[in-house]
Amino acid sequence: MTDWRINPVPGRGLRRVNGGELALPLQIGRGGRHQAITELELTLAAAEQLHAALCYALGEQPPPADAPECRQPVRYPGSRQRY
Repeated sequence: MTDWRINPVPGRGLRRVNGGELALPLQIGRGGRHQAITELELTLAAAEQLHAALCYALGEQPPPADAPECRQPVRYPGSRQRY
């Protein structure tokens, strides 16, 4: 088995391309060595599906201290805390 790694490119965030699609720069490495940089392009529908899947996968796990605002807990009057 090979040791391939795919990670976001540090310092290069998500951007809009092709009239509204989203592109996420990714770096590809193997065996600890850089191989290439590419972009994952997502339609808005595909981005929404990925967002929903990530929210579901993160579930009830508490967010780390440096998590984005959308992952911070929200208190609803008369109910439990939600993420």
